[in-house]
Amino acid sequence: MSLTQVDINDEVLAEVMNLMGTKTKKETVNRALEEYAARTKRLQAFRRLAERAERGDFDAAEKAHRAAKAARKAAFADAERDD
Repeated sequence: MSLTQVDINDEVLAEVMNLMGTKTKKETVNRALEEYAARTKRLQAFRRLAERAERGDFDAAEKAHRAAKAARKAAFADAERDD
């Protein structure tokens, strides 16, 4: 961990501390940085998934899922008729 001196808007910091429930400036800044990094990674992953969906990368998986579901449903119906 490094020691860094920065000017921070005290009103915004107090608001963020209240929202996060943190007790110290250090805890607040570190947690805000961690949450920002995690949020950015989630958004990047979402964008990659959206791009794959636009290309149709999931179409085959969806068809396979529907076929498997139909087969299970048919097997269940056959089993009920046999009873």
